[in-house]
Amino acid sequence: MLIDLHAHTRPHSWDSELTPDEVIELAKARGLQGVVLTEHDTAFDPEEARALGRRHRFLVLAGIEMNVEEGHALVYGLHHYEVAMHRLRDLAPRVRAAGGAMIAAHPYRRWMPQPVVLQTMEWDDRREYARALGRAQGVGLFHADRLCAMDVLNGRGSLAENGFSHELAERLGMSRAGASDSHRPEDVGRAATYFERPVASEQELVEELVAGRIWALDLTQGELTEDPQYHDVPSDLAGRWRRIAARRRELARSRAAVEA
Repeated sequence: MLIDLHAHTRPHSWDSELTPDEVIELAKARGLQGVVLTEHDTAFDPEEARALGRRHRFLVLAGIEMNVEEGHALVYGLHHYEVAMHRLRDLAPRVRAAGGAMIAAHPYRRWMPQPVVLQTMEWDDRREYARALGRAQGVGLFHADRLCAMDVLNGRGSLAENGFSHELAERLGMSRAGASDSHRPEDVGRAATYFERPVASEQELVEELVAGRIWALDLTQGELTEDPQYHDVPSDLAGRWRRIAARRRELARSRAAVEA
């Protein structure tokens, strides 16, 4: 099952050109089976989402894209907005209390080096890239409670940007999500997240995110990533999930040992 976990609509997201109906119709036409409307710092009304789903006979869920100190978090299962939620220490407990889940959206933003801005005579792409990945590994958002996955394929990201997100997810043992981050018609259907099990409700979506039974897919077949593992569902997907989970446990043990 293919679901777009990150889509913006007007008037809830000021920078989107799309209405909810337009996003849904485009998603259906481009082979998706569901979409989550994640507006900027705004809780999309779940009742409105359900009404849209009935009208279009399509899975439509409500989410939020929250801007926090160290990046953006896609939030599922929480349906109200408070100013305090811009602080991760206030957002994460609310998500847990609601039984929800989060994904780190476009993690390359703020953390991937930008040579156009920073280039000097001493600039070294490879060394700065490695340093940037090291810095990003310590970002609090990427270790937050109820953060279940990382957006490794963003439909508006470049090959290099999505590559940075992939490498960061590898290092942190994060589950891999993909999403269009749609704001314009041409954005819809560029990337999505594969769910092995059917998802028919918000609760089932959260359960699958928490369990890590997902995979990012580049539906453009190469415009977002040249890595073939994201061009189709891998035949050894269960093994990949086990390796990701093992890496996550290994890192958790290391952090616990340091804190002790």
